[in-house]
Amino acid sequence: MRGASSRTLGQVTEDVGPALDAATGTDLGEQLFAVVDLLDSSGPLRRALTDPARPGADRVALAERLLSGQVGDQALDVVRRLVDGRWSAARDLADALEQLAVLATVSGSASGTGSADAVDQVEEEVFRVERLLAGDRALRAAVANRYAPERSRQALLEELLGDKVSPGTLLLVRRAVLRGRGLTPERALETYGELAAQWRRRVVALVTTAVALSAGQRARLVEVLTRQYGRRVHLDEVVDPGVVGGVRLEVDGELVDATMTARLAESRQRLAR
Repeated sequence: MRGASSRTLGQVTEDVGPALDAATGTDLGEQLFAVVDLLDSSGPLRRALTDPARPGADRVALAERLLSGQVGDQALDVVRRLVDGRWSAARDLADALEQLAVLATVSGSASGTGSADAVDQVEEEVFRVERLLAGDRALRAAVANRYAPERSRQALLEELLGDKVSPGTLLLVRRAVLRGRGLTPERALETYGELAAQWRRRVVALVTTAVALSAGQRARLVEVLTRQYGRRVHLDEVVDPGVVGGVRLEVDGELVDATMTARLAESRQRLAR
Protein backbone atom coordinates (compact mmCIF):
# COMPACT_ATOMS: atom_id res chain seq x y z
CA MET A 1 0.00 0.00 0.00
CA ARG A 2 1.51 3.30 -1.09
CA GLY A 3 0.92 7.01 -1.43
CA ALA A 4 -2.44 8.35 -0.32
CA SER A 5 -3.63 4.92 0.86
CA SER A 6 -0.65 4.48 3.16
CA ARG A 7 -1.09 7.96 4.62
CA THR A 8 -4.81 7.43 5.23
CA LEU A 9 -4.26 4.07 6.91
CA GLY A 10 -1.51 5.50 9.11
CA GLN A 11 -3.64 8.41 10.25
CA VAL A 12 -6.76 6.32 10.89
CA THR A 13 -4.75 3.69 12.77
CA GLU A 14 -3.40 6.42 15.03
CA ASP A 15 -6.85 7.95 15.52
CA VAL A 16 -8.63 4.69 16.38
CA GLY A 17 -5.71 3.25 18.34
CA PRO A 18 -7.40 3.76 21.73
CA ALA A 19 -10.56 2.03 20.49
CA LEU A 20 -8.55 -0.91 19.19
CA ASP A 21 -6.68 -1.18 22.48
CA ALA A 22 -9.97 -1.12 24.36
CA ALA A 23 -11.58 -3.80 22.18
CA THR A 24 -13.42 -6.48 24.16
CA GLY A 25 -13.25 -10.05 22.91
CA THR A 26 -13.59 -10.64 19.18
CA ASP A 27 -16.72 -8.55 18.51
CA LEU A 28 -15.03 -5.54 16.93
CA GLY A 29 -12.70 -7.69 14.86
CA GLU A 30 -15.58 -9.84 13.59
CA GLN A 31 -17.62 -6.79 12.60
CA LEU A 32 -14.72 -5.22 10.72
CA PHE A 33 -14.01 -8.51 8.95
CA ALA A 34 -17.68 -8.64 7.92
CA VAL A 35 -17.30 -5.23 6.25
CA VAL A 36 -14.15 -6.50 4.49
CA ASP A 37 -16.24 -9.35 3.05
CA LEU A 38 -18.88 -6.87 1.91
CA LEU A 39 -16.28 -4.74 0.13
CA ASP A 40 -14.65 -7.78 -1.46
CA SER A 41 -18.00 -8.87 -2.85
CA SER A 42 -18.72 -5.60 -4.68
CA GLY A 43 -16.35 -3.70 -6.94
CA PRO A 44 -18.88 -0.90 -7.54
CA LEU A 45 -19.23 -0.39 -3.79
CA ARG A 46 -15.45 -0.20 -3.30
CA ARG A 47 -15.20 2.35 -6.07
CA ALA A 48 -18.10 4.40 -4.71
CA LEU A 49 -16.54 4.54 -1.24
CA THR A 50 -13.12 5.58 -2.56
CA ASP A 51 -14.09 7.82 -5.49
CA PRO A 52 -11.90 10.96 -5.18
CA ALA A 53 -14.40 12.93 -7.26
CA ARG A 54 -17.07 12.34 -4.65
CA PRO A 55 -17.05 14.51 -1.50
CA GLY A 56 -15.91 12.70 1.62
CA ALA A 57 -19.18 13.53 3.37
CA ASP A 58 -21.10 11.74 0.60
CA ARG A 59 -18.91 8.65 0.91
CA VAL A 60 -19.39 8.62 4.68
CA ALA A 61 -23.17 8.99 4.29
CA LEU A 62 -23.21 6.01 1.91
CA ALA A 63 -21.30 3.88 4.39
CA GLU A 64 -23.68 4.88 7.18
CA ARG A 65 -26.76 3.96 5.10
CA LEU A 66 -25.29 0.54 4.37
CA LEU A 67 -23.95 -0.32 7.80
CA SER A 68 -26.06 1.45 10.43
CA GLY A 69 -27.74 -1.24 12.50
CA GLN A 70 -25.54 -3.92 10.90
CA VAL A 71 -22.38 -3.23 12.93
CA GLY A 72 -21.69 -1.55 16.26
CA ASP A 73 -20.82 2.10 16.78
CA GLN A 74 -17.07 1.45 17.11
CA ALA A 75 -16.88 -0.52 13.87
CA LEU A 76 -18.95 2.10 12.07
CA ASP A 77 -16.64 4.86 13.34
CA VAL A 78 -13.61 3.02 11.94
CA VAL A 79 -15.30 2.66 8.55
CA ARG A 80 -16.35 6.33 8.54
CA ARG A 81 -12.79 7.47 9.12
CA LEU A 82 -11.45 5.21 6.38
CA VAL A 83 -13.91 6.17 3.67
CA ASP A 84 -13.43 9.85 4.47
CA GLY A 85 -9.75 9.48 3.50
CA ARG A 86 -7.97 9.39 0.16
CA TRP A 87 -7.11 6.13 -1.57
CA SER A 88 -4.66 5.30 -4.34
CA ALA A 89 -6.67 2.22 -5.35
CA ALA A 90 -10.19 1.06 -4.47
CA ARG A 91 -8.99 -2.33 -3.19
CA ASP A 92 -6.75 -0.61 -0.64
CA LEU A 93 -9.80 0.26 1.44
CA ALA A 94 -10.60 -3.41 2.10
CA ASP A 95 -6.92 -4.18 2.70
CA ALA A 96 -6.71 -1.41 5.29
CA LEU A 97 -9.90 -2.53 7.00
CA GLU A 98 -8.57 -6.09 7.20
CA GLN A 99 -5.42 -4.86 8.94
CA LEU A 100 -7.48 -2.96 11.51
CA ALA A 101 -9.70 -6.03 12.01
CA VAL A 102 -6.62 -8.10 12.82
CA LEU A 103 -5.39 -5.51 15.32
CA ALA A 104 -8.83 -5.33 16.96
CA THR A 105 -8.90 -9.11 17.27
CA VAL A 106 -5.44 -9.32 18.79
CA SER A 107 -6.06 -6.42 21.18
CA GLY A 108 -9.42 -7.83 22.20
CA SER A 109 -7.73 -10.99 23.38
CA ALA A 110 -6.38 -9.10 26.38
CA SER A 111 -9.82 -7.93 27.51
CA GLY A 112 -10.64 -8.88 31.06
CA THR A 113 -7.06 -9.86 31.86
CA GLY A 114 -5.41 -6.46 32.12
CA SER A 115 -2.25 -8.16 30.88
CA ALA A 116 -0.33 -8.44 27.63
CA ASP A 117 0.06 -12.17 28.31
CA ALA A 118 -3.17 -12.95 26.46
CA VAL A 119 -1.93 -11.04 23.42
CA ASP A 120 1.36 -12.93 23.59
CA GLN A 121 -0.67 -16.12 23.67
CA VAL A 122 -2.53 -15.22 20.48
CA GLU A 123 0.71 -14.39 18.65
CA GLU A 124 2.24 -17.67 19.80
CA GLU A 125 -0.83 -19.70 18.85
CA VAL A 126 -1.08 -18.10 15.41
CA PHE A 127 2.58 -18.94 14.81
CA ARG A 128 2.08 -22.55 15.92
CA VAL A 129 -0.93 -23.06 13.66
CA GLU A 130 0.98 -21.52 10.74
CA ARG A 131 3.85 -23.98 11.32
CA LEU A 132 1.38 -26.85 11.65
CA LEU A 133 -0.21 -26.06 8.30
CA ALA A 134 3.16 -25.53 6.64
CA GLY A 135 4.39 -28.92 7.83
CA ASP A 136 1.29 -31.06 7.23
CA ARG A 137 0.36 -31.24 3.56
CA ALA A 138 -2.73 -33.39 4.12
CA LEU A 139 -4.13 -31.07 6.78
CA ARG A 140 -3.40 -28.02 4.66
CA ALA A 141 -5.19 -29.57 1.70
CA ALA A 142 -8.19 -30.49 3.82
CA VAL A 143 -8.78 -27.07 5.35
CA ALA A 144 -7.89 -25.11 2.21
CA ASN A 145 -9.93 -27.22 -0.23
CA ARG A 146 -12.13 -24.66 -1.97
CA TYR A 147 -14.26 -27.40 -3.51
CA ALA A 148 -15.36 -28.59 -0.06
CA PRO A 149 -18.35 -26.86 1.57
CA GLU A 150 -17.27 -23.96 3.74
CA ARG A 151 -19.37 -25.31 6.61
CA SER A 152 -17.44 -28.59 6.65
CA ARG A 153 -14.07 -26.82 6.55
CA GLN A 154 -15.09 -24.59 9.42
CA ALA A 155 -16.30 -27.63 11.38
CA LEU A 156 -12.91 -29.26 10.84
CA LEU A 157 -11.15 -26.20 12.24
CA GLU A 158 -13.48 -26.15 15.23
CA GLU A 159 -12.79 -29.83 15.88
CA LEU A 160 -9.02 -29.39 15.61
CA LEU A 161 -8.63 -26.09 17.46
CA GLY A 162 -11.85 -25.13 19.21
CA ASP A 163 -10.80 -26.02 22.75
CA LYS A 164 -7.05 -25.65 22.22
CA VAL A 165 -6.66 -21.98 21.27
CA SER A 166 -8.14 -18.65 22.35
CA PRO A 167 -11.23 -17.24 20.57
CA GLY A 168 -9.07 -14.54 18.95
CA THR A 169 -6.72 -17.11 17.48
CA LEU A 170 -9.61 -19.21 16.21
CA LEU A 171 -11.12 -16.19 14.46
CA LEU A 172 -7.82 -15.36 12.76
CA VAL A 173 -7.31 -18.97 11.68
CA ARG A 174 -10.82 -19.11 10.25
CA ARG A 175 -10.13 -15.93 8.30
CA ALA A 176 -6.81 -17.23 6.99
CA VAL A 177 -8.31 -20.51 5.86
CA LEU A 178 -11.73 -19.42 4.62
CA ARG A 179 -11.06 -15.80 3.59
CA GLY A 180 -7.37 -15.63 2.74
CA ARG A 181 -7.97 -12.96 0.07
CA GLY A 182 -5.46 -14.46 -2.36
CA LEU A 183 -2.98 -15.69 0.25
CA THR A 184 -2.33 -19.25 1.36
CA PRO A 185 -3.49 -19.95 4.93
CA GLU A 186 0.13 -20.08 6.10
CA ARG A 187 1.03 -16.77 4.49
CA ALA A 188 -2.14 -15.11 5.78
CA LEU A 189 -1.36 -16.23 9.34
CA GLU A 190 2.23 -15.06 8.97
CA THR A 191 0.94 -11.66 7.84
CA TYR A 192 -1.41 -11.45 10.82
CA GLY A 193 1.50 -12.18 13.16
CA GLU A 194 3.63 -9.48 11.53
CA LEU A 195 0.80 -6.94 11.88
CA ALA A 196 0.39 -7.78 15.58
CA ALA A 197 4.13 -7.36 16.19
CA GLN A 198 4.23 -4.02 14.35
CA TRP A 199 1.21 -2.79 16.30
CA ARG A 200 2.98 -3.58 19.55
CA ARG A 201 6.21 -2.09 18.19
CA ARG A 202 8.05 -5.34 18.58
CA VAL A 203 10.58 -7.28 16.56
CA VAL A 204 9.75 -10.90 15.77
CA ALA A 205 12.72 -13.27 15.77
CA LEU A 206 12.42 -16.80 14.39
CA VAL A 207 15.00 -19.08 16.02
CA THR A 208 15.59 -22.63 14.82
CA THR A 209 17.58 -25.09 16.92
CA ALA A 210 18.11 -28.84 17.05
CA VAL A 211 16.67 -29.03 20.58
CA ALA A 212 14.36 -26.67 22.45
CA LEU A 213 15.98 -23.71 24.17
CA SER A 214 15.99 -23.68 27.95
CA ALA A 215 14.20 -20.84 29.75
CA GLY A 216 17.58 -19.27 30.55
CA GLN A 217 18.82 -19.50 26.96
CA ARG A 218 15.59 -18.00 25.69
CA ALA A 219 15.76 -15.10 28.15
CA ARG A 220 19.40 -14.35 27.26
CA LEU A 221 18.67 -14.40 23.54
CA VAL A 222 15.70 -12.04 23.95
CA GLU A 223 17.86 -9.70 26.05
CA VAL A 224 20.66 -9.61 23.45
CA LEU A 225 18.28 -9.03 20.54
CA THR A 226 16.34 -6.34 22.42
CA ARG A 227 19.57 -4.42 22.99
CA GLN A 228 20.63 -4.85 19.37
CA TYR A 229 17.34 -3.76 17.78
CA GLY A 230 16.24 -1.22 20.38
CA ARG A 231 12.75 -2.69 20.60
CA ARG A 232 11.05 -5.47 22.47
CA VAL A 233 11.60 -8.85 20.84
CA HIS A 234 9.09 -11.68 20.51
CA LEU A 235 10.76 -15.04 19.99
CA ASP A 236 9.15 -17.73 17.80
CA GLU A 237 10.92 -21.07 18.19
CA VAL A 238 11.22 -24.01 15.81
CA VAL A 239 12.89 -27.28 16.78
CA ASP A 240 14.48 -28.98 13.77
CA PRO A 241 16.89 -31.89 14.41
CA GLY A 242 18.16 -31.38 10.87
CA VAL A 243 20.19 -28.34 11.91
CA VAL A 244 22.34 -30.75 14.04
CA GLY A 245 23.67 -27.98 16.33
CA GLY A 246 23.95 -24.22 16.65
CA VAL A 247 21.27 -21.65 15.89
CA ARG A 248 19.56 -20.25 12.79
CA LEU A 249 18.06 -16.83 13.44
CA GLU A 250 15.78 -14.76 11.20
CA VAL A 251 15.02 -11.20 12.30
CA ASP A 252 13.36 -8.53 10.13
CA GLY A 253 14.33 -10.31 6.93
CA GLU A 254 17.94 -10.85 8.03
CA LEU A 255 19.25 -14.40 8.33
CA VAL A 256 22.08 -15.48 10.61
CA ASP A 257 22.79 -19.18 10.10
CA ALA A 258 25.24 -20.46 12.67
CA THR A 259 24.06 -24.07 12.55
CA MET A 260 26.38 -27.03 12.23
CA THR A 261 24.65 -27.95 8.96
CA ALA A 262 25.48 -24.55 7.48
CA ARG A 263 29.07 -24.75 8.64
CA LEU A 264 29.53 -28.20 7.09
CA ALA A 265 28.01 -26.98 3.83
CA GLU A 266 30.39 -24.01 3.83
CA SER A 267 33.37 -26.31 4.47
CA ARG A 268 32.38 -28.55 1.59
CA GLN A 269 32.17 -25.56 -0.72
CA ARG A 270 35.64 -24.44 0.27
CA LEU A 271 37.12 -27.91 -0.28
CA ALA A 272 35.49 -28.09 -3.73
CA ARG A 273 37.21 -24.89 -4.93
